Amino acid sequence: MSSEIPTVLVGKKPPTAYLIAVAYQFNSGSDKVRLRARGRAISRAVTVAEMAKRTLPNVEVEKIEIGTEMVGDPPRPVSTMEILLVKRA
Repeated sequence: MSSEIPTVLVGKKPPTAYLIAVAYQFNSGSDKVRLRARGRAISRAVTVAEMAKRTLPNVEVEKIEIGTEMVGDPPRPVSTMEILLVKRA
């Protein structure tokens, strides 16, 4: 396994699309997967994390990071969230 943690960027698609991406990463041998979302997609990322906890065996939330990025011209603040999922043995 690479030292880099695979990241799933959550956007406008249905949550099940991102759940499939998370499951694929875990089935490919990754022990950790990062969900990353900005703005309105944050609630969708939380939904995906909860779905992963309930449907995938031994998956837990290890860490949640929140922050703000400046986006656009003129720059404006946009909220961000990263959720680190880990698969326990």
